[in-house]
Amino acid sequence: MLWCVRTELHCHTTASDGRHAPAQVVRLAHQRGVTLLAITDHDTLAGNEEAVLAGQALHVRVIRGVEISALSPGGEVHVLGYGVQPRDPHVQAEFDGLRGVREARARAILDKLASLGIHIPFERVRLLAGDAVIGRPHVARAMVEAGIVATQNEAFDLYLAEGKPAFVAHLGLTPAQAVRLIHAAGGLAVLAHPGLYLGDALALIDELVEAGLDGLEVFYPLHTPEQVEAFARLARARNLLLTGGSDFHSLEGEGTAPLGSVSLPESAITALLERLDNAPC
Repeated sequence: MLWCVRTELHCHTTASDGRHAPAQVVRLAHQRGVTLLAITDHDTLAGNEEAVLAGQALHVRVIRGVEISALSPGGEVHVLGYGVQPRDPHVQAEFDGLRGVREARARAILDKLASLGIHIPFERVRLLAGDAVIGRPHVARAMVEAGIVATQNEAFDLYLAEGKPAFVAHLGLTPAQAVRLIHAAGGLAVLAHPGLYLGDALALIDELVEAGLDGLEVFYPLHTPEQVEAFARLARARNLLLTGGSDFHSLEGEGTAPLGSVSLPESAITALLERLDNAPC
């Protein structure tokens, strides 16, 4: 089927570090005319079921998704998974284990902050995260609450971003392992925002193509027009899907692109849907 749709293929909910519940994100998408939505919470599938049910009521097609954090020699890498639905209990257990990895990373970040004289209790970060997997934004919120910084952006700029004094590299999978885990769960693996990668993006993409990478997130708010053009050419040359999304976290978030604000060519949407619809169950 040929879809003429407004899409959102990269967004977060309260299942990870977003500020809106999965059903609310679906309602916001519906209000903005989005009819194809992927829920891509960090290292968890927990928000998918709620979003799918909300989407059925509002005639929004919801793709079950995830954004897996990984570590390569060049820095942190994020791999999006589309159509992810583990049926093997061992694969589900691997996804469940990612929560523990994130908690260990948060504790390591807090230890680094403590060495700088900034004492944030893990229990407070855990409370701010609620049922969600813990992420750096929860640490940043605790720092704002404690008066250490004025904004979450300031927390990242001064302490938490890659290269800053309290940064801790992700402790979990390699990028290739993330691709394989997504495939084991029946999904398509797409390298998120390659323009933000601090290492050699071309070498990383070629490495992941060898591991079975399915696509590149070409269209992204922080990609320059030159990067979009270059990544689109590269994706076509490597026979990869072209995707894109806003990386939405909150209506009020600092520097957040609006939900559904990243446009994709109709051909890219059609190719993605064909791959999803023909994926083995």
